Amino acid sequence: MDRFMDSMSEADWVCVLDTGSTDDTVERLRSRGAVVEQASIAPWRFDAARNESLRLIPDDADICCCIDLDEQFHPGWRDALEAAWRPDTTRARYRYTWSFLPDGSEGHVFWADKIHKRGVYRWTRPVHEVLSYTGEGRERFVAAEGVQLDHHPDEAKSRGQYLPLLELAVAEDPEDDRSCHYLGREYMFHGEWEKAISVLTRHLSLPRATWADERAASMRYIARCRRRLGRDDLAAVWYHRAIAEAPHLREPYVDFCSLLYDHRNWAGVVYFARCALAICERPRTYITEGYAWGALPWDLLSVALWHLGQLDEGREAVRQALTYAPEDQRLLDNLAYFEQAQR
Repeated sequence: MDRFMDSMSEADWVCVLDTGSTDDTVERLRSRGAVVEQASIAPWRFDAARNESLRLIPDDADICCCIDLDEQFHPGWRDALEAAWRPDTTRARYRYTWSFLPDGSEGHVFWADKIHKRGVYRWTRPVHEVLSYTGEGRERFVAAEGVQLDHHPDEAKSRGQYLPLLELAVAEDPEDDRSCHYLGREYMFHGEWEKAISVLTRHLSLPRATWADERAASMRYIARCRRRLGRDDLAAVWYHRAIAEAPHLREPYVDFCSLLYDHRNWAGVVYFARCALAICERPRTYITEGYAWGALPWDLLSVALWHLGQLDEGREAVRQALTYAPEDQRLLDNLAYFEQAQR
C-alpha cells in the first residue's frame, strides 16, 4: 500500500475501490489521502469492478490512470504524460513491466494503454478487461515516452477465477477473438492440452482474428500443446506456420529452436536462432515474451555451434548470452569449455 501511494503522489487524486480486503488496507489508504469506497461485486467480474471505480473520480478530472495496488509508477511519470498528451488525445500508451526475473531484471515487458480521458470510456469483458471507447469521433492515442509502470504481483495469489471468467467471456461474445485466444491460452496454463488446441484453433477461424502477432501466438501455443502430447512432428508444423504468420517476431523462431535443440538438429538451431537474433527491435505489444529477448537465443546458438565445431562463433555467442545472465553458472562453465578447447 505504501509503495502504491508513494508512486501515485504526483496525481491530483487517488481513488480506490476496495472489493473485499479484510485487513486495515482501507484505513491505511485513507490515512495517506486516498479517496476509498468499498463495494461487493457479485457475481465477481473485473469490468464491473472497474466501472464502479470510475464513479469515484471527480468531475473536473481530465486524465485517468488505471493501476492496481501491486503496480507502481516510476517518478516523473506525470510530467512525461503531460508532455505527451495533446488536446485531442483520448488514450496513452506507456511502458509496462509485467514481470521480473529472479535476479531483478525485467522479464515480460510491453506497452499498456490504461491511461485514458475521463468520461469517454467504459470497461468490458469479465476478465482481461479492456477499455471500450464511448466518445465522439475516433480514439486518439499517444505514446507517453518516459512513463514506466512496474508490476509486482503476489505469486501466491490464485488464478483460479480466470478460467471460469474467460469461459463466461466467450459465452457472452462467441465471436470475440481476444477472449477466445485468452481462453485457449488459459486451458494451456491449466494443462488441458486438447481443450487448448480446440479453442486456439477456433480462434484462428474467427473473422475478427486478423492480428498476425496474436494469430502467431495461438499457433505457438498449439505447438506447445502438441509437444506435451508427444507430437513434436505436428508441433514443428505449427511453429512453421507461426513463423510464416509473423516473421517479424522473435518468439516463433526461438520456440522452434528449442524443439530443434531437443532433437539435436544443430544446423537447424543455428539457422533459426540467427533468424531470431536478426530481429533487433522489440515490439511494444503484450505478445512479446521475455525469454526471447534475453539469454536463451544466444545460449541455444552457442551450444549448437559447439556441436558443429564452430568454436570462435560459439564462444562469442555464449559471451552474448552472459550479458543477459552474467551470474548463470552453466553459461560461465560453457564459456570455460570454449576457451579451453581453443588453447
